[in-house]
Amino acid sequence: MHLCYIDEAGNGQTLDPARPDAPPVLVVGGFTVPRAQVRSLTWAFLDVKKHYRPQLRNAEQLSEVIQHEIKGADVRKNLRAGNHNWRRAAMELAASLLDILEAHETRILARVWIKEEGLAFDESGVYPASVAALNETFQAQLAHEHSRGMMVLDSRTKVKNAPNVHCVTTRKYRAGGDSLRGIIESPVFGHSDTHTLLQVSDLLVSSLLFPIACHAYLNDVRWNVHCDDAYEPLREEFGARLRKLQFRYQDTVGKWRGGIVVSDRRTQQSSSLMFSPGKTVTVPTSAIPGQPGAPALERPEAEPDGGPSVLP
Repeated sequence: MHLCYIDEAGNGQTLDPARPDAPPVLVVGGFTVPRAQVRSLTWAFLDVKKHYRPQLRNAEQLSEVIQHEIKGADVRKNLRAGNHNWRRAAMELAASLLDILEAHETRILARVWIKEEGLAFDESGVYPASVAALNETFQAQLAHEHSRGMMVLDSRTKVKNAPNVHCVTTRKYRAGGDSLRGIIESPVFGHSDTHTLLQVSDLLVSSLLFPIACHAYLNDVRWNVHCDDAYEPLREEFGARLRKLQFRYQDTVGKWRGGIVVSDRRTQQSSSLMFSPGKTVTVPTSAIPGQPGAPALERPEAEPDGGPSVLP
């Protein structure tokens, strides 16, 4: 049996100079892990937390260590605005996170959405679509491993949670047959302060995938606080490791799917840009698509071997 833990970084705010702190990307993703590795991975992560939060070593109750969260947003802040020691600690934490993921047979899956300046972003539609696509990847892995599995989503609110489950439930119980047979139940929801491995998912998505996407696809957006050159070392140091941790598969027509998939409707760049620098398209920061005088964006071809660059 395999378990899959999913979290998100970003939201539906419009990318606009009037909101310099609006997230320029939305990432929905996480990792899968064999059931036999769950306990070991959990203890390995608790040791990581104790290493980077020394005060936890003296905790009287295990629950104190479990409930204490190292948030990806804090890691990003240390990279952007911290001193040399803080930046080094942030990079070492990211390395430790990948160490334990690699050591416990995990596989990464994610959907990364790049926003366009000045255009509304439909989070209510994008999030369920992402969960549905991640379930397809999870199902493909389960079939490959001859396994069964269940997905755990980080809980938000009931209104936001429900649509993310319905899109999977209807596919499992529709009249035409269950296309997600390896997934034993529709996604369930957990809270990160009680589900330790959701904290691992948060760090993966928020301290690695989110900042790498911001720098890789929007490095010309200088007015946004999240598009910072301080994130460049993350891709340089960890891009190749993230690539190897993906689970990718070929569909019935031989097209590669799964892994970390980027929907870049801003400049149509390949998903491979998450792992190594490529041909970067510069968009004038003064030009917001859809407004008078804004030039059309160039659409370069996707790089080979990068996987799909745009979701259906």
